[in-house]
Amino acid sequence: MSKNIVRIAHIFKKIFPIALAAVAMVSCKDSKNVSDAYGVFEATEIVISSEANGRLLEFDVQEGQYCKKGDVLGHIDSAQICLQIQQLESAIRATLASRPDIPSQINTLEAQLQTLRREKNRVTTLVEANAATTKQLDDVNAQIEIVKSQISATKSQLNTQSAAILENVEAQRFQVMQLQNALEKCTITAPIDGTILKKYIQPNELAYQGKPLFKIADVNNMSIKVYVSEDMLSSIRLGQKADIHLDAVDGEKVLEGTVRWISEKAEFTPKMIQTKKERVNMVYAVRIDFKNDGSAKIGMPGDVIFK
Repeated sequence: MSKNIVRIAHIFKKIFPIALAAVAMVSCKDSKNVSDAYGVFEATEIVISSEANGRLLEFDVQEGQYCKKGDVLGHIDSAQICLQIQQLESAIRATLASRPDIPSQINTLEAQLQTLRREKNRVTTLVEANAATTKQLDDVNAQIEIVKSQISATKSQLNTQSAAILENVEAQRFQVMQLQNALEKCTITAPIDGTILKKYIQPNELAYQGKPLFKIADVNNMSIKVYVSEDMLSSIRLGQKADIHLDAVDGEKVLEGTVRWISEKAEFTPKMIQTKKERVNMVYAVRIDFKNDGSAKIGMPGDVIFK
């Protein structure tokens, strides 16, 4: 019996330092990975709705598809809009054709004025030679003034008429611009670089203004929203770096983020905290932005350690 005790003591003496070192290493590792806050990953999600009415002719979009800003994703039937544009352009041409020919109408009166001026010179010569009366000269001068007034009135009338026609044409051109804008809205494009999260409509379905078409999010630039207590708030500042820890397939993954927003107002701990003690604590929301390498997914939980 005494030999067994001695043997056990000898083995324990050898194993104890190793076990103690292992415990110390684990303890040290855990102390380094104690998180300052917890949250879930978020991205700016945009729901794109239809801006036109009509049948959806094409919509080549798949959930999970990556798109660049401006990529054409589909088309809504725009035949009626194109016909309206052609009709207005024809109306503009017809309206412009009805403009008065001012020079030709004025030229007739100008020619009459020149004839009267020559007549005035002839009568003036005759009056000087006592071959005509001054009354004849006065009559010619009166006719000249009448023609001048006619020229002025005709110019004013024709200019007013022409200006009204041009204003009408300008209004029609604005209508064409409105239709062209509506025509552009029949082409569905990606508003940002991002990934299609949800598809709400299929080709050949009817699209109308306000109907959701798809949801897109920029998953390359994401954020995590965490809540910190008041005593931690003094050590956090805008622009501060933070390590974001998330569970990966091959172990723990660490991404570097930057504090971009700190709430100015305290709030109760979010309702996801179940215990009554935690719910009554006042906390501040903090948003940390980071570049995603594809590891983080929307809604995935993460831990944050502020540097």
